[in-house]
Amino acid sequence: MSTVSALVRSTHPGPTATVTLLSLVLGLAVSLEAGPLVVVTVAVLAGQVSIGLSNDLVDLDRDRSVGRADKPLALGQVSPGVVGAAAVASLVVGVAAPFLLSVPAGLAHLVLVASGWAYNLGLKRTAASVVPFVVSFGLLPAVVTLALTPPAPPAAWALGVGAVFGVAIHFTNVLPDLGDDAATGVAGLPHRLGRLPAGVVAFAALAVAACLTLAGQLGSGATAAGPVVAVLGFVVVLGIAAAGTVVVVRGGDTRLLFRLIIVAALVLVGQLALSGAAIVA
Repeated sequence: MSTVSALVRSTHPGPTATVTLLSLVLGLAVSLEAGPLVVVTVAVLAGQVSIGLSNDLVDLDRDRSVGRADKPLALGQVSPGVVGAAAVASLVVGVAAPFLLSVPAGLAHLVLVASGWAYNLGLKRTAASVVPFVVSFGLLPAVVTLALTPPAPPAAWALGVGAVFGVAIHFTNVLPDLGDDAATGVAGLPHRLGRLPAGVVAFAALAVAACLTLAGQLGSGATAAGPVVAVLGFVVVLGIAAAGTVVVVRGGDTRLLFRLIIVAALVLVGQLALSGAAIVA
């Protein structure tokens, strides 16, 4: 059981659960039938698990060198062989499952997962480190809508929300590790910008996501709960963006920033769920 627990903690459970929840709610929003909904949710979960495990596997030596106490693999609580096998198995499930629904859905999720692996395997050390997040989060709505019968492309605004939300996730996720990353040669885009500019960009991206979501809902006229709820969600997310910016400027707890982004994600998920068929182009 201790090995299983260590393996689960190596999957980056917070981000993995958030992305999986996003896919589930998006599937409900476009009225995916039960079977396809299960397939999409399991596929996204497996894909994210593979990305999380591969991240810790690739970073094993680096995490050991900086004494990461939150990494079970670096602490020897689970073996590299077990993590590697689990990463490959989850990768196979994540990539193969969406093809059961449609070739376009399968290809979209393949690119999404490949983008995450590309980040782990080297892009995280470059100025293009944000690209995999833009691609992966931007494609998430497409994976869901292309699983419909017949497959349908997502609305442009939904793709935009995912893409800019990916920027916010990436920038806030790395802020607590800037020191450790610098010591081990990791210099992604947030590292090159610095803590303050990166934090400001992250919450500016969150504000853009809120604006795109509101515009998409009101523009489509498909907000099941009405424009009042859409505006309320918009105000809440803008408030979170403002609070996060204040924390950044004041030099507050950088781990709090990522939690604020996750809370905002849940609000945006709720808004997207209320958009219903508006997510489909």
